[in-house]
Amino acid sequence: MPAELRCALTANQERARLMITFKPRSGRNPVAKTNFAASEMLNQTGTNMAKSSIRPSRRAPDEMRKVRLRPGAAKYAEGSCLSMFGNTHVLCAASIEERVPPWMRGGGEGWVTAEYGMLPRSTHTRTNREAARGKQSGRTQEIQRLIGRSLRAVTNMEMLGERQIRVDCDVLQADGGTRTAAITGACVALHIACQGLVKSGAIVENPVRELVAAVSCGLYQDTAILDLDYPEDSNAQADSNFVLTARGQIVEVQGTAEERPFTRAQFIHLLDLARSGTKELFVHQRRALRIKQK
Repeated sequence: MPAELRCALTANQERARLMITFKPRSGRNPVAKTNFAASEMLNQTGTNMAKSSIRPSRRAPDEMRKVRLRPGAAKYAEGSCLSMFGNTHVLCAASIEERVPPWMRGGGEGWVTAEYGMLPRSTHTRTNREAARGKQSGRTQEIQRLIGRSLRAVTNMEMLGERQIRVDCDVLQADGGTRTAAITGACVALHIACQGLVKSGAIVENPVRELVAAVSCGLYQDTAILDLDYPEDSNAQADSNFVLTARGQIVEVQGTAEERPFTRAQFIHLLDLARSGTKELFVHQRRALRIKQK
């Protein structure tokens, strides 16, 4: 607790104590009124303390944004999910193609890949479409490769057979953490699409072996925090993205020091926060997929 806040609290508590013990000169007895005033002062002080937070969103350091995963958000896709992390909304749609890339033909295995993009007004100011510019940015290519790697890490390609599933992740609204919301929603969309193959008899078993989810963690004002929104992400001292499986295994970690290098102890703290956050995400995924909670 900052020294200034501690001093203010002590002063207010002392004033409240004096108000309670004060004995008036007149014959009237304002004890009830005095006690009420003192109680209100202490409650107000306590409330201010509870609301005080270094985070712009007033969340606790280990608190996620409100997460919602809405399956079936895209009517025509074989699998889809609208992934919402607070004000970050990403539509994930899985499409099944009865073919594989040329370099995989005849191998008896399938392939899972992903594409990522942001709508022009998903951000505070309009961003030109990459199609209009004639090429994808390095950021876009990096993120969609990350999504693809994350999905392939939990998918049995042999069980999928010689077919490809392409998961499109389109950012409708961006407020930080678009790649983590995309990975979390894409896993749900992929699982639904594969389950459809099982129901149709095309494959025997769902090739998605386990769930995968992602969350961001970072250092903000020297404090480790979970699930950064845009104001935090744009002012973080360090920013990391963790992709973890439901069994707690690491698929990928992306970490960058923005102001100064961070320590091993700080990194472990961020990893612990990520485990806590993804544990919550797996609950949301299982609920969306109607899988029994573990």
